[in-house]
Amino acid sequence: MTPRASDIPHAVPQPVATPLTRAAIFLVVTINPGAGHRAAIRSFCADLAALVRSVGFREQEGTLSCVLGFGSDAWDQIFGKPRPRELHKFREIRAGERHAVSTPGDMFWHIRAQRMDLCFELATQIMARLGPAVSPVDEVHGFRYFDSRDLIGFVDGTENPKGQDAIYATLITSEDPSFAAGSYVIIQKYLHDLAGWNALPTEKQEKIVGRTKLNDVELDDKVKPTYAHNALTKVVENGKEIKILRDNMPFGHAGQKEFGTYFIGYSRSPLTIEKMLENMFVGKPPGNYDRLLDFSRAVTGNLFFVPSATFLENVKAY
Repeated sequence: MTPRASDIPHAVPQPVATPLTRAAIFLVVTINPGAGHRAAIRSFCADLAALVRSVGFREQEGTLSCVLGFGSDAWDQIFGKPRPRELHKFREIRAGERHAVSTPGDMFWHIRAQRMDLCFELATQIMARLGPAVSPVDEVHGFRYFDSRDLIGFVDGTENPKGQDAIYATLITSEDPSFAAGSYVIIQKYLHDLAGWNALPTEKQEKIVGRTKLNDVELDDKVKPTYAHNALTKVVENGKEIKILRDNMPFGHAGQKEFGTYFIGYSRSPLTIEKMLENMFVGKPPGNYDRLLDFSRAVTGNLFFVPSATFLENVKAY
């Protein structure tokens, strides 16, 4: 039987709104065909919290945490009905040469800690536990870069909501009571043309991002272009800005000249992030697109639902 959050008083969320860490692993898998795999995955769901505690106990100050999300097809396969109200496949966007791709992914883990060894150990245990039930699609090891900057040199996540505001921005309440304390997460892996980006004057970079590079101050609206990244990703409804929670991480392979940013955004509704992406790729108005995309290319794209921790703990194997 699949539990409903509304059947369980005071559902506890997964650790979505947690402080930033120095290391993270982003792990995406697909579910393999087979009658026994559904039961194996459901059993794993109920045991995930204990697995995180077991690994995290080895380093108390490592602040290990893990968030598990499910894609639309996977939800139907593993849990059936009821479904989260706004769960669907990632909607790809094409606009000229700009393409927000949609890529395979049934399950997603966002593993965070102050040390990469803790992240790596938990990811290893997860894959060992699931065994033949899943196949890996993508695994990215992210790191905190100096003073929370991305590889293009700007501070990332400055406008993140904090405390109760972060909880309000990310967790479902009365709009979908069967899945209260759940959240939606959209992920994209971007690869950067750093050579092209670094050839730009700093002033031009700042206008593209919408902030100063050195001291991370938002540009005044009088000088900020309407195509600035932070202008296009600001979503306002009824005069109020709708916030999301980002935990983006740089990643890369210096020897292969691969430099990237892993975008990860949590929200109580995927519509907010989808609107941001539409503004970035299509433009607001159309054609007034995010000039960061002249130097950054999305190579993955997924949307997952993150059920509450209470939901996962109450999943039965059969």
